[in-house]
Amino acid sequence: MSKAIKILLPLLLFSLSLQAERIKDIANIVGVRDNQLIGYGLVVGLNGTGDKTTSKFTMQSIANMLESVNVKIDADDIKSKNVAAVMVTAKLPPFSRQGDKVDVLVSSIGDAKSLEGGTLILTPLTGVDGRIYATSQGAISIGGKNERGGGVNHPLAGMLYGGAIIEREIPLDLYSKTGATLSLKSSNFQNAARVQESLNQNFGTQVAIAIDPRTIKLQRPESMSMVEFLARVEEVEIDYNRENKIVIDERTGTVVAGVGVKVGPVVVTHGEITIKITPEMSADNGAMDMGEGIKLSLNTNTLSTSGQTPTVSSVARALQRMGATPKDVISILEAIKRSGAISADLEIL
Repeated sequence: MSKAIKILLPLLLFSLSLQAERIKDIANIVGVRDNQLIGYGLVVGLNGTGDKTTSKFTMQSIANMLESVNVKIDADDIKSKNVAAVMVTAKLPPFSRQGDKVDVLVSSIGDAKSLEGGTLILTPLTGVDGRIYATSQGAISIGGKNERGGGVNHPLAGMLYGGAIIEREIPLDLYSKTGATLSLKSSNFQNAARVQESLNQNFGTQVAIAIDPRTIKLQRPESMSMVEFLARVEEVEIDYNRENKIVIDERTGTVVAGVGVKVGPVVVTHGEITIKITPEMSADNGAMDMGEGIKLSLNTNTLSTSGQTPTVSSVARALQRMGATPKDVISILEAIKRSGAISADLEIL
């Protein structure tokens, strides 16, 4: 038997049965979303850690910037190492208004060593349509986290918290609309039907109709504004059915599986390890009890059931206890899935 290891495979267990969920947590309102912004800029004030003179685009950008303030110089004559070319990205939240501020991420695209201590000079941020929606400027923060838990800790990427000012709004007129559309975050016929039924019962009238397993059309009551209607819709709870799924991250050796995902009858041999799952009781009285209806035969290094139907989580834990490596556990689960003994979907990251 392979030797035990200290940290094998983090197994996260989630209940995948019906559970109450607010509609705002399982669905999005179509049209109410973030928009991506991007820009190209220069970071100045670096202590010799900027782009080298071999980065021609940086030197040309410096020359262009200086020309905008009436200083004309040839790009080939610039020898500064205190400037770095960067890409600036941000998200424009829905209903943002002129003057609102958003966070931006600044990332080096040249051969700079660090952006620490640098200042981003005025950079326009554009959308996919090429129009300018925000401008960004300010001192760069390397490391740490913002108020929403995000952040970076890398010398070639930094944040400007509230460093972009919204200059152009994206119009979205909810006030005059009589209807809206919900989009479930995952397609499911039962969940779509439950959303429709729960909303109609909550409002006492036909306000929702599911047109496919992901989309629900809404019609606001005449007595309510659209904002009031959507606010109430988002707080309605439904019995949400989460589909069984096993997620495996091969890079980290992490397996995420529901406690209710059963493993059917199967025999799998992987190296020195054998798993035998049958409806009959195990006949090996000398086997070690691993818990949850699973026994380990030390003579044959075999996992077997004791008349119960094991789950993916119990099999994974038993494999850990007998010294299987994360790679072994993942390979065994993949083989069991291919054999048809696991009905849940298997997703490999």
